[in-house]
Amino acid sequence: MKTLKAGDKLPEISLQDQNGNVFNIRDYLGNKKLVVYFYPKDQSDVCTKEACAFRDSFEAFTDSGAIVVGINSGTVASHRKFAQKNNLPFLLLSDPGNKILKSFGIKPWLFLTGRETFVIGTDGKIEFSYRAFLNGDAHPEKVLEFLQK
Repeated sequence: MKTLKAGDKLPEISLQDQNGNVFNIRDYLGNKKLVVYFYPKDQSDVCTKEACAFRDSFEAFTDSGAIVVGINSGTVASHRKFAQKNNLPFLLLSDPGNKILKSFGIKPWLFLTGRETFVIGTDGKIEFSYRAFLNGDAHPEKVLEFLQK
C-alpha cells in the first residue's frame, strides 16, 4: 500500500484510547484539524522524547486549532501508563495489529513500525505529512511550522 500524502482522503479510524473510550475520527472532522502521529513503542527513548515534545507544544497546537492524537499497537493499559507517567494531555489510541498504521501506508524502519505524522484538514483530507524515524522530537516542530504558515 502507498503512504498517504497531501490531498488523499483520511481512512476511517475508530480505536480505543488510553481510558478505554472509543475514539471515532469522524466525530472530530469539520471542527478542527487533526494531528495524527504514529510511533513505534510506549516508553522507548525516541518515542518518549516525541510524546513529550508534543506535550510541551500542546498549547501551540490548540491555539492553531488542532487536536493531537498518538497511535501505535500498544495496549490501552500501556498507553494509560505512558500518558500518566509523562503527563500527556492528548489521546493515545491502541491499534492492535497495526490496522490503521497499514491503512496510512506507514513504512517500517528495520524491524520497528514506522514513525510518521499527518495533519488532516477539516475536510478529512491529508494536508501535510512528516517522516523522520530517529528524530521523533522534530515532529511537533515541523507540524507547527506547517500549521502556523
